[in-house]
Amino acid sequence: MKNLRVWIALAALLSGLSAAMAADLPHRPVPVPQPPAFSWTGFYIGVNAGLGWSNSGTINISDPILGRTSINTAGRSGFVGGGQIGYNWQRERWVFGLEADIQYSSLKSGVAWAAYEWFGFNSSNSQYLGTVRARVGYAFDRTLIYLTGGLAYGGLNGNWWHGTTSNAGWTLGGGIEYAFTDNWTGRIEGLYVDLNNGNHTATRTRNGVLGTYTVSGTSGEGGGIVRAAINYKFDWK
Repeated sequence: MKNLRVWIALAALLSGLSAAMAADLPHRPVPVPQPPAFSWTGFYIGVNAGLGWSNSGTINISDPILGRTSINTAGRSGFVGGGQIGYNWQRERWVFGLEADIQYSSLKSGVAWAAYEWFGFNSSNSQYLGTVRARVGYAFDRTLIYLTGGLAYGGLNGNWWHGTTSNAGWTLGGGIEYAFTDNWTGRIEGLYVDLNNGNHTATRTRNGVLGTYTVSGTSGEGGGIVRAAINYKFDWK
């Protein structure tokens, strides 16, 4: 019985020592779960608006009566706005994407046709511009800095041939985009657009004389765009 009391007292002493030693040990912080990093991968659709401008240039006319004539065009600036759709794919911090957009433009032609107004040239119609571009960027979580470039089509310099201008060329630019939520992003983007010059031929009768007129635009069929955009990114990938 005496030995039992000794063992009980020894066990109590060891238990107290263990508790004291445990109290002296540093406390390990409980890890706090971190929210998952934002992913840019997925389809998106959005709208944009901004400012566009066109370069000045020259329009050449081959007149069977008066010979070859050149008409200067003035650069213009105005509103641009439209919509875009695209897809991004993120690999670590690198983001790769493809985007297509279509824009309305209020830019008008800056051509003073003078003696050729009778010919049916139209300098008052509005323009459109579309692009199909690749994007490559580097993401800092919810902030994306990117470069973009690809195909451009349409016109920026006013419809200088019967109200129709559908030239094709290239565009190059870049921007910065920020994800406000997991679905909504906003960005500011700048593009330079260079459209190939168009050649147009038509037959007209002037003062009883039938002639074939060739009109070509040299330079001036380019310009730039600075715009802001808002996109909605879908959750499904």
